[in-house]
Amino acid sequence: MRATATVRDLRTRFPKVKEMVERDGEVIVTDHGRPSFVLRPYRATRTRPEPVDYYDRLVRRMPRPLSAKATRDLDDANREER
Repeated sequence: MRATATVRDLRTRFPKVKEMVERDGEVIVTDHGRPSFVLRPYRATRTRPEPVDYYDRLVRRMPRPLSAKATRDLDDANREER
């Protein structure tokens, strides 16, 4: 059975409700007998992002240089058109 507490319990006996959250992991808060809220312990889900290495990213995005053979072939092709 899940732990429950009322809104009044939150106002008057919060340390006890806090212990219930720590022990059970979750407490359902009722308002006028109807479940209204769920209390859970806070868990940080986001960590600090890794720093961006902008130079490495730039180098990876740069076009690859032509090989020596490809450069000679391109030069030869351009000379023949003249």
